[in-house]
Amino acid sequence: MPGRPVDRWVRLVGLEVLAVGVPIAFVLLAAPGPFAWSVTAALVGCALLPLRHLWAPLGIIGSFWAIAGGLGWASEIVALFGMGRRTGSVWRSLPWLVLSLVAAVVPVLLTQDLTWRAIILTLVFAGLSAGSPLAVGLLVALRDRLTTSVRELEEAREATVRARESAARAEERSRIGREIHDAVGHHATLIAVGAAALSASTTEPGTREAAERLRMHAKRALAEMRTALGLAGADTAEQAGTAQLAGLVDRSVAGGMAVRLVPSGEPRPLTVSLDRAVYRIVQESLTNAARHSPGAAVEVEVDWREPVGLRVEVRNGPARRAVAPRGAFGIGGAGLAGLVERVRSVGGDLRTGPAAGGGFAVVARLPVAGRPPRAPEQQAAQQQQQAGQQQVTQPEVTQAQVTQAQVTRSQMTQPQAVRDAEPRTGTGPIPLAPT
Repeated sequence: MPGRPVDRWVRLVGLEVLAVGVPIAFVLLAAPGPFAWSVTAALVGCALLPLRHLWAPLGIIGSFWAIAGGLGWASEIVALFGMGRRTGSVWRSLPWLVLSLVAAVVPVLLTQDLTWRAIILTLVFAGLSAGSPLAVGLLVALRDRLTTSVRELEEAREATVRARESAARAEERSRIGREIHDAVGHHATLIAVGAAALSASTTEPGTREAAERLRMHAKRALAEMRTALGLAGADTAEQAGTAQLAGLVDRSVAGGMAVRLVPSGEPRPLTVSLDRAVYRIVQESLTNAARHSPGAAVEVEVDWREPVGLRVEVRNGPARRAVAPRGAFGIGGAGLAGLVERVRSVGGDLRTGPAAGGGFAVVARLPVAGRPPRAPEQQAAQQQQQAGQQQVTQPEVTQAQVTQAQVTRSQMTQPQAVRDAEPRTGTGPIPLAPT
């Protein structure tokens, strides 16, 4: 994990002080040198070492005078190491190595009378003294490049693993979707066919109306299931949102509930997920009121006047009729728990509990322009999810997902019996009373 900027600058300044201070110390220890200007040239070369950060050869050029004076090897070693590390190229560094050797050897040959053995030793010493720091710098640059490559390879491998896991999850969700569609679609088809047959065979208006309403319930349930599974287009099922709340309330009233919609304030545009969440909150609350408080008056309040968002409140009074025995509606689901997760996913807050004067209340506060601050654990989970989504996926995995989606759409078709049971007049959605 990278350190703070202050710590980084402190480390860089400390290293630079060492890179300049240590050569200065060696120059002072080796003083006075073979020439009167040797110490001055060496100190100037040390002082010019920071220029290598602007352009790597500047540190070497600043040390030419010092190395010609016999005391510049300390600063030259630092400059050559920096040259190798910054360029990472042998061919780009080689000319400056040769110039450094010339600056170190020529003054010695001109001022001293050396034997050929001494000349060879001088060349070898100069070559090792100049070539060693340059080689170390080149190796460090190579190590940095290899480290970066290994890290990128590891990240790519992890991204591939995540992509494969995502593809496996998508395939499993598709399989589960097909199972749900086949099982629920079969029973919904039988309900719709039976209701249509009853409506056509009975002569009692009340029975015919109830049978027709039951058929429409089955049709809508199947349409919403197909929409949730991604098998229906926008024109196949009515889009669930705040604009459809009035129709939802009207269907509840037609089903025998005493429901009143109370909007407050000027409606504002909502995102698709937020718009659908409002609809599902009201729908689930009306379903619970019908099951657990039959005959109770229900009030649905949608308040757009909240400072930072939208408030949705559904209140029902105490039951006025006998509550159906436990199990009459089948095994209960995770309605309220699912609503809590749905509201949290859009950055809102949901509270449920007994209402004043009896009954039950569901209150949701949802953000309209931006999400409020989340709890630390929620924020960490969101960051982890975003990080997984930002990873680069492999092309073959994406193609597999597209192919799987196409197979799913071809396999999961609406039962013909439900389409046969639909009325042949009108193009809009058929209103239903809530279950």
